[in-house]
Amino acid sequence: MSTALEQHDHTAADQRSRRSGGREARRAMRAAPLADDVRPIRPGLEGGRYKPLGQNDLERIHEAVLTLLETVGFANAIPSCIEALTRVGASYSADGRIRFPRELVMSTVRTAARNFTLHGQDPRHDMVIQGKRVHYGTAGAAVHLVDVEKREYRESLLQDIYDAARIVDGLDNIHFFQRPMVPRDIPDPADMDFNTLYACVMGTSKHVGTSFTVRENVAPALEMLYAIAGGEENFRARPFVSNSNCFVVPPMKFAEDACGVLEACVEGGIPILLLSAGQAGATAPAAIAGAVVQAVAEVLAGLVYVNALKPGHPAIFGTWPFVSDLRTGAMSGGSAEQALLTAACAQMAQFYDLPGGSAAGMADSKLPDIQSGYEKGITNVMAGLSGLNLVYESAGMHASLLGFCLESLIIDNDMLGHCQRCVRGIEVTDEALSIDTITEVCMNGPGHYLGNEQTLRLMQTEYFYPAIGDRFSPKEWNEKGRPDILQRAIVEKKKILAERFPRHVPKNIDDRLRARFENILLPRSGMGG
Repeated sequence: MSTALEQHDHTAADQRSRRSGGREARRAMRAAPLADDVRPIRPGLEGGRYKPLGQNDLERIHEAVLTLLETVGFANAIPSCIEALTRVGASYSADGRIRFPRELVMSTVRTAARNFTLHGQDPRHDMVIQGKRVHYGTAGAAVHLVDVEKREYRESLLQDIYDAARIVDGLDNIHFFQRPMVPRDIPDPADMDFNTLYACVMGTSKHVGTSFTVRENVAPALEMLYAIAGGEENFRARPFVSNSNCFVVPPMKFAEDACGVLEACVEGGIPILLLSAGQAGATAPAAIAGAVVQAVAEVLAGLVYVNALKPGHPAIFGTWPFVSDLRTGAMSGGSAEQALLTAACAQMAQFYDLPGGSAAGMADSKLPDIQSGYEKGITNVMAGLSGLNLVYESAGMHASLLGFCLESLIIDNDMLGHCQRCVRGIEVTDEALSIDTITEVCMNGPGHYLGNEQTLRLMQTEYFYPAIGDRFSPKEWNEKGRPDILQRAIVEKKKILAERFPRHVPKNIDDRLRARFENILLPRSGMGG
């Protein structure tokens, strides 16, 4: 009996030793840096496995879109828009509506820009927008910042936009930064547009998206961007800012001021996000398919407009139909219907082989809580699985676009890592089938894979590990003071804001900008001095 016990103890000790050796080897592997192309997740992973619409559905939506553009058309076009569109074959009728012949629409689709790059100031953040490559980023026009420690909403400020940009600058799973808030401390629209863009491009070297209120506000912004790029030619070659342009007032009307902005941005070399944001049941049909039809029709009209101004100008198929809670009329950005709408819009972009951008992650929840987690996780992963090129609003947003939370950026960075790992899917190769590995472990090895060569080799390249997500055992969690993810995000946010002050724009250029533009309102003290 004692001999059997001794043998059991020896075997258990041997297994513990082997596992300990495996742990040491795994720790050593974790310390080794990874090349970008072998990381488990990275920008531009290819989705497209999830398809809520069948091929016949796509064809029927397409036919409905062409019918609407040919028979209903658009109202409220400004004179320069009328001139540009009628010059390429659209008709302007006595009822004040512009209509689009089918062949004009389809010839534009055939020749429109595709497979282009949205640049960062730092080339390592460049995003190739093609096929079903997926990128996640921020967006929005929230008027509040969420103070999670006080559980309060306060008005968002210019400093908050800069702070959000510099947090995103260091988060691997948020690939671009479109301004997520409006600075409520700047009442003048011209100053607001200029300073919003300044805060964004100074806060991150990733691609930036912004908007402008009126055409006249574009020129000073272009002057600033040309200066940062080292000249107009350099910016036009690598535009690191795109214009989020709500050129349409759903249903099927042009937005006059936004159209002026669109024309100025096209002329200045800024890529355009053609954004249609109808709300199902309010400014778009309550039927989900109908909301998709209207959004696609509106964006294709915008695509014809852009290409009439400048053939081949980079433009993003920005179908953003939103959902209403039909009991109240309130927007419901975290709903299952929103997830379906966004995925369907991704499919329509792929139907036309156009670069697509839509919204997901717009939690209805007011705080980064359980509701926020399931709303963001479901909508973002479905957008990624559908192969949407640019997933806007994917991080930080709450209250159906009314509130933005800096701590949520950090939490959502982990969540988006999970989404991207789902988008990547499973690679099935002869090696991945693991016949030799299973045989070796079972026939000649210790009966487990903890220290196996394959385990060590794949632990970094096959598996995603959250930065602040809790994977402690209950014992470890208790020993560490029972932290929750929000507490950890608060600590991490404070650390980033105390230490991270990007310097990708040299101080001498910033000095020249501040000398040239007296209306730069972000103080140097808020930028690290």
